[in-house]
Amino acid sequence: MVRLTHVFNRLEERKVLVAGDFMVDRYTFGKSKRISPEAPVPVILVDYEEERAGGAGNVVLNLVSLGMKVTALGRVGDDAAGQVVKSSLAKENVETSAIFCQNGFQTPQKARIIASNQQIVRIDYETITPLDQILEAEIVDAIDAVVQFQDIIAISDYAKGFLTDTILQAIIKAARKYNIPVIVDPKGTEFTKYNQVTVLKPNLSEAYAASNLPGRPLTEVAAAIFKKVSVDVLMITRSEAGISLYYPDGSYEDHPVQVKQLRDVTGAGDTVLAVLCCALANGLSLSEATTLSNIAATVAVERVGCARVTLSEIARRMIELHAPSKVFENAHSSALVQVLKGKEFIQLQLPSDCKVDADLLRCLRKLANDKVKESKELVVTISDPGLDEDIISVLASLKDIDYIHITPNESEACIFQGNQAIKPFQVFEFKKPDLVVQIKNCSS
Repeated sequence: MVRLTHVFNRLEERKVLVAGDFMVDRYTFGKSKRISPEAPVPVILVDYEEERAGGAGNVVLNLVSLGMKVTALGRVGDDAAGQVVKSSLAKENVETSAIFCQNGFQTPQKARIIASNQQIVRIDYETITPLDQILEAEIVDAIDAVVQFQDIIAISDYAKGFLTDTILQAIIKAARKYNIPVIVDPKGTEFTKYNQVTVLKPNLSEAYAASNLPGRPLTEVAAAIFKKVSVDVLMITRSEAGISLYYPDGSYEDHPVQVKQLRDVTGAGDTVLAVLCCALANGLSLSEATTLSNIAATVAVERVGCARVTLSEIARRMIELHAPSKVFENAHSSALVQVLKGKEFIQLQLPSDCKVDADLLRCLRKLANDKVKESKELVVTISDPGLDEDIISVLASLKDIDYIHITPNESEACIFQGNQAIKPFQVFEFKKPDLVVQIKNCSS
């Protein structure tokens, strides 16, 4: 696992175009305590329901959660579901003027019934309707202007009829004209329609189907796909096995992943697509972007339904997977800000000449007990970048400490006070013989 805390300094708002099939995801959450007397099926007592944009809309919502400025390009019907798609995205400040309405088209809907975090059944409302030719021509005429000012383009193909060969070729042609990367989450077995994109991102079953080489090594699968379509990179997502990158010259990279609990893979591919676009649009390397995407996917699959993953959650999971990553120097402080965003925490300031002795351990234990009672986290601040690395390693190995912040300047009472996103609950300074002195209560 590569330490990636430095990348958060480079993640800023970028313009992303998401083109694809938009639909409505509807969730009914409840509990099941008995079987129906009418049929051998569970009876669901409903707690609440929610609906939001799905399909390509889930990619959009993930990008919004990552801080991106998103424009949506797609099609809805002149129906209530179409209004749900546009209104739910508009509420997220997504540009929806490029979502076109086709009269007579039924906006796809997926209704999921979930009881005790288990999906019981999914009900689909959809009819695969070809894109109206007059509307298609109108969309093609608009694509150049929509693409021109984007930093990256995500194509989310759910095979619902919007992404015709003509539409795809117009998007890819415009992207190449303005030198904009295009990342595609494909559908079906015919990948030639995605020719000349930057990254083609099928999942494992899609890659096997497209290559017609079931059960063969992935290097052979990738080689077969490269013979059919010209792309810069083939990214194959393999669920709990991670992600593999393949290149036209035959080289490849495997990026394994650690999943705590695999609950629901629904929407995980959308999360990977969103994080990949966010990272690449900000100039991260493909390897860095893939690692971040992998981490985001571990968060997504541990939830039920399509999940929106934030930079804060990615940062926190990164630290869980790689303990040394909980040490933050000033250059990486933006990652710590992401980790602490929305959290209350206790801050302990250590002197530059601190030693890991019995007094310090007693102090940490006392604060650790307090943080458990208050459901807080413990951040240790050291104002000396030249501190012995062995001491830092020992402190990082202690479970009582959640995060360590090393600053080159003398610590202030609340080092995060200037950042509106985070704020300590209490600040302490380690001193002897008193061991620990509270110097500020930031909760008041």
